[in-house]
Amino acid sequence: MMNTQAPSMAPPPRLTALSHGGGCGCKIAPDVLARLMRDALPADAFPDLLVGTQSSDDAAVYRINDKQALIATTDFFMPIVDDPRDFGRIAATNALSDVYAMGGRPILALALVGMPINVLPHDTIAAILAGGASVCQQAGIPIAGGHSIDSVEPIYGLAVIGLAHPDRIKRNDRARAGDALILSKPLGVGILSAALKKDRLDTRGYQAMIDSTTRLNTPGAQLAELDAVHALTDVTGFGLLGHTLEMCRGAGLRAEVAYADLPWLAPALDLARAGIRTGASARNWAACQAETTLDAHLPDEAQALLTDPQTSGGLLAACAPEAVDEVLARLHADGFAQAACIGHLQPGPAHIRVF
Repeated sequence: MMNTQAPSMAPPPRLTALSHGGGCGCKIAPDVLARLMRDALPADAFPDLLVGTQSSDDAAVYRINDKQALIATTDFFMPIVDDPRDFGRIAATNALSDVYAMGGRPILALALVGMPINVLPHDTIAAILAGGASVCQQAGIPIAGGHSIDSVEPIYGLAVIGLAHPDRIKRNDRARAGDALILSKPLGVGILSAALKKDRLDTRGYQAMIDSTTRLNTPGAQLAELDAVHALTDVTGFGLLGHTLEMCRGAGLRAEVAYADLPWLAPALDLARAGIRTGASARNWAACQAETTLDAHLPDEAQALLTDPQTSGGLLAACAPEAVDEVLARLHADGFAQAACIGHLQPGPAHIRVF
């Protein structure tokens, strides 16, 4: 008897299975990037370009007049999760973070979209775009356009424009000796995303990752109003060590970081102890190893955790010691419950000691 049952449709591919890396772990290694940018056009050719490539900062800043500066940035990557809406939300939150990390407020975004159009269902792609749009709506800005291509791997992100007062721009290279270091979000996103790809992340861990990576870094604009906050950046693909080292190099300072005071996403420590790693953490360690000292008592997994690439990570602020309580109070009031003082800065040369 002839079988008249229709053949079953194959399920759509996992987003993370379509890319060789995910989230900010896709970044080019910091030492390689520095070599590639070595011959970039000197910023001093444009006197109104307040922040360009010279300081490894989060965004470009161009002075429009005495009261307004334009902040411009772009960020995009391949999937860190399989849920399309969550992927769009994470990518958009991460892209907006660069404006907040300069002390500005975003005003509009453009979508950057590369999708394997004949591989992914179109409703999956639409869900990615909808996720990004929902975050921009939360930030109070439009997605006013963008660009799309048919790509082998799925890519999504935003180009973002923001505004700030020229005198309130918070660069990553203006920290001062004696400053305290404050981190607004817990670490461990890369470890959790690696566990997800291996089907070793439980529902609780996944929700912790989503809650962190979709939380907008809006307090950056508030912190910019505080004279006691001297430098600001966000911790993303180069891990805590890499982005702290950028701050140290720019200001000519050394950092003392207390490992016991670092905040972690709930399952990150256990997963790291179980051997979960990202390939990017080894790359990040190679780029900062010469300027980093890890005390002998630290656990074996400390190196991987400290160099774990963060996607849509937290703000890292350098502020005067007397402002620590106020900065933490503002962060906690905005829902950053795990914000913590993690160390301090001393006179140079550029180096990080984790004790």
